[in-house]
Amino acid sequence: MTGASATRHRRSWWKTVLVVCIGVFYLLPIYVAVNVALRPPTDTRSLWLPPTQIYWQNFADAFRQGGVGRALVNSVVVTVCCIALITLVGAFAAYPLARRRTRVNSGMKGFVLGVMMVPPLSILVSLYSIMAGLHGISTYWGVVFTIAAFELPLSIFLYTNFIAAIPFALDEAAAIDGASSARTFFSVILPQLKPVTASVVILTGMHAWNDYQFSLFMLQKPGMRTLPLAIASFFSQTTNNVYAATAAALVAMLPAIVLFLFLQRFFIQGMVDSAVK
Repeated sequence: MTGASATRHRRSWWKTVLVVCIGVFYLLPIYVAVNVALRPPTDTRSLWLPPTQIYWQNFADAFRQGGVGRALVNSVVVTVCCIALITLVGAFAAYPLARRRTRVNSGMKGFVLGVMMVPPLSILVSLYSIMAGLHGISTYWGVVFTIAAFELPLSIFLYTNFIAAIPFALDEAAAIDGASSARTFFSVILPQLKPVTASVVILTGMHAWNDYQFSLFMLQKPGMRTLPLAIASFFSQTTNNVYAATAAALVAMLPAIVLFLFLQRFFIQGMVDSAVK
């Protein structure tokens, strides 16, 4: 290591300390959750202390009493459908917005940004009335379309910025070869959208997976509950099983962690390209 490199290394030590502190800050809640989920209800010691014995009954109670198994299936169905709808519609809508720079498209992009600023709870009552009139309450399609409608602006925004950074010469070359706009999109543009698609999948997928406000009103039948609703069911006026609820929360965390670890490389690249380019 040269003298200049050693000097830079000594000056950046605080960055390493900062990263470690931030990592510990985010890992501590997970550590406490694991401690609570693996200890019996009779263990009233400090939550910072590890359990004296591994108590798997909390997970059994989560699946048997809270219906976490059925809720897990419902969450998977809702999230997968939301991701498919948001990515497809978002990419299709972003392509003409990025390639045709007209006043109408500029106004549409401004409208998309404006929709992102609307608090969902501010229109929840009217939205519920509309979905009730369409018989969409306690149905998969009802909650999927509701969540997708609020997540589409983010998807369109990311896709538009990313597609705008792709050289327009590729579209011209495809047109010279006789390709239509649809063929150009599917054969030329779509294969290059992997990084931003990973970003859209993670961001919108996590919102759909963790959604509580829309699911609470749209999924009223017990058999249609998603994981956030199943976890909330452990807390009521008559019951308060924090141990089973924590076990259910760990079950809900695992798919999200696996998805992020699998797509993190594309996620980081897509976020940088969409924001910078």
